[in-house]
Amino acid sequence: MRVLLSTYGTRGDVEPLVALAVRLQALGAEVRMCAPPDAEFAERLAGIGVQLVPVGPPVRGLMRDTGLPTAAELSRHRTEMVATQFDVFPAAAAGCDVLVAAGLAQIAARSVAEAAGIRYVYACYSAVNLPSPHHAPPPRPGWPEPAADDNLALWERDAHQVDAQFGEVLNHHRAAIGLPPVDNVRDHVYTDRPWLAADPVLGPWRPAPGLDVVQTGAWTLPDERPLPADLMAFLDAGEPPVYVGFGSISPSPDIARRAVEASLAQGYRVLVSRGWADLALPEVRDDCLAVGEVSHQRLFPRTAAVVHHGGAGTTLTAARAGVPQVVVPLRLADNPYWARRVADLEIGAALDEPDPAADTLRLAFKTALAPETRARAGALAAGLRTDGAETAANLLLATLR
Repeated sequence: MRVLLSTYGTRGDVEPLVALAVRLQALGAEVRMCAPPDAEFAERLAGIGVQLVPVGPPVRGLMRDTGLPTAAELSRHRTEMVATQFDVFPAAAAGCDVLVAAGLAQIAARSVAEAAGIRYVYACYSAVNLPSPHHAPPPRPGWPEPAADDNLALWERDAHQVDAQFGEVLNHHRAAIGLPPVDNVRDHVYTDRPWLAADPVLGPWRPAPGLDVVQTGAWTLPDERPLPADLMAFLDAGEPPVYVGFGSISPSPDIARRAVEASLAQGYRVLVSRGWADLALPEVRDDCLAVGEVSHQRLFPRTAAVVHHGGAGTTLTAARAGVPQVVVPLRLADNPYWARRVADLEIGAALDEPDPAADTLRLAFKTALAPETRARAGALAAGLRTDGAETAANLLLATLR
């Protein structure tokens, strides 16, 4: 069996497919992956023996210090990406039995699979990405948020916006390879049987008309890398610290400083993850430490709380560790959704804006660090699954056979 996996985005987009690739290889499948050409992704895939097929520009170049590109830049980039995908995907899919695409940005994937006569599976990492009367569409960077009175109307407007961005260019390329036009780009990409790679306790799918969603559980791997010596020494020197990190996102300029101040005010030491934004401590202190890329699976169980932006992977890892969370989401993709899930499950606190005032942040910390919040987080952790990638790999190969 030969499988082509494809996504475009930051580490949170790539890493779940890495987990799926490892499980597929264990079942005897040959795997290659279309992904951004960033060096860290190339090294990650080389480390598991998966061929990288680079697609598009490096993601780090798009995630600038000033935040996301402008709406005009994003629109141009999206159009160019469709053309790039139609150029690259056919050769990448040659000899494959199935193409698994993760994320709405994979506009060309289903068309290429259709032209090649191979199976196509669409996957996403959060329920909020799929049309449902139970929730509104996620914010899409560079597009105005549609205004309507109910969720189904919002999803209809969302489909119109996707068509306005991609309809003409997609159908132009489909015609060039002898395929008929599509009249709803978003639903064409999603299919009527999408896969949801999210934990059914932390991020459940509620049945909705028109979609037969397959929820496999989140696609993750054990991360057994040892923690650096300086970090271990810091952890061993005192009580569990509060972790502050925003991954590949560039948060508001003052949020790291305010989070550190709020933690110290509650009597906690602090770890600041530098991340892609290269965050730094506001001052040199014995009770604070800045760290680079480390194993969150090993680190989070030794923390008092995790402050983050609401990425699917960070939310899940903190939840599995049984530690409270403070989510400061950007109005971006699934960040607000995971913030709401943390609040609804009462395993932490969620802020409504990406640049909260100091008093607001202190109140959130007080809620998250309360003993009853930690007790709920610990109880929830016991019910979270770790077999999502294995489940998905078995299902994928079973359907092919």
